[in-house]
Amino acid sequence: MSITAHPRDSVRLPGGAALVDGSAFETRRGGPSRALLRHGDELFVHDLREVFAGESAPAAVFPFPWPGWHGGVHSVSPDGTFAVFSGQRAVRAVARDGRTLWEHPHACWGPELGHPHAGDAQQVCRGSEHGSCRVSDDGRFVWAHVVGEPEGDADPEYWVVLDARDGRETGRLPLDSCASGSHHLSHPDGVHMGLCVGMGQDGVLTRWARLDGPRPVFREAGGGEDRILVDVHRDHPGFLTVEHYGEDLVLHAPDGTVLAEGAPLPPEDPDDDPAFWDYGCGFVDADTVIASTTDSDEDPAGRHWLLDARTLRVRGMVAYPPGRGGGHVRPLGDGTWLTFDPARETLDRWAPAAG
Repeated sequence: MSITAHPRDSVRLPGGAALVDGSAFETRRGGPSRALLRHGDELFVHDLREVFAGESAPAAVFPFPWPGWHGGVHSVSPDGTFAVFSGQRAVRAVARDGRTLWEHPHACWGPELGHPHAGDAQQVCRGSEHGSCRVSDDGRFVWAHVVGEPEGDADPEYWVVLDARDGRETGRLPLDSCASGSHHLSHPDGVHMGLCVGMGQDGVLTRWARLDGPRPVFREAGGGEDRILVDVHRDHPGFLTVEHYGEDLVLHAPDGTVLAEGAPLPPEDPDDDPAFWDYGCGFVDADTVIASTTDSDEDPAGRHWLLDARTLRVRGMVAYPPGRGGGHVRPLGDGTWLTFDPARETLDRWAPAAG
C-alpha cells in the first residue's frame, strides 16, 4: 500500500540539507522549530514558521567563537538572546553581538592523547571527534558532553550540567565512552534530557537524565547499549531508537522497556538482502511515525514509510510527486515532515494526503 504525500510548502533555504540530515534542527516545548545553519563563520537561526511564511532572513545570527572549528553540536537559548557552542576545548556562551558571556574549558577532543597546544585560543587540532550541548527549555541550564584531562591511556568523558547564567558546573556523570560525536534530545516535558554518543565501530551509548530542582539525576536508557536515540513527542509517552546498523526500529517506554519493534522490511529486489532502517525517522504526530529505509550503502536515497506510533506496524510507503521527495527526512511532530532537494536548495514540507 502507498500513501500519497501532499506538498504543503516549498521554500528555498541554502544549507537546508543540514536541517534534515544532521543536527541543525532544534525544537522547544511550546516554541517554534528552528534551523541552526552554519554560513561561513556565523550561525544563522531560522524560525521555521517564518521561513514557510516567506521570511528568508534569519531570526538571529551568532558569530562562531572558533572560526576554524567545524565540529560540535550547538544550541540557542529559548528566547534567542544567546547561543552555546560546543568547541574542541571549551563550551562557550555567546551573545548576539559576539561577546563571550562565559566559558567552560575542558580537555581537547583531538585524538592524540596529551598532545601539546600553542596557547592560541583559535588553534584547531586534527581529528573530527566532538561533543555537543543543549540549552534547557526553560533557559536555566546547559547540558554538555565534554572530554576530561587524560587519565592513563584514555581521555575520560563526562555529561555535565552548567548554570546558563555563568557556566558554573552543577552536576556531572562520568561516561564509559570514546566518542566520535554526540547529540542531545530534549524531552518536550521540559524535565528530561537525552544524550546519544556515537563511538563509530564501538557502538552507541545513550543516557537519560532529569532535573530534581537544580540537581541532575542521571540514569541509563535501558533497551540496550547500541541504539541511536532519534525522537520523542510531547503527546506520546515513548521514545524511538534505531539499532546502530539499522537492523530494527524500536519504541521504548520512558524507563527503556521495549514496547514495539519495527522489523526489517523486504528489499525492492527479492534477490537483495532485507532493507535496513536509516537513522532518519521520528514522530509525524503522536499517532504516526515516519521512517526511512535503504537497501544498501550505494542506495542512499531510500524509501519513506508511515508507521503506527504505538505498534510500529507499517501503514504504507510514502509516494511523492515525480522528481520530488525522498532522501533524508525530518518529521516536525505537527503532522508534517521535511525533505530537502539539494539541486534546487529547496526545503519541502509534506503531509499525508487526506482520505
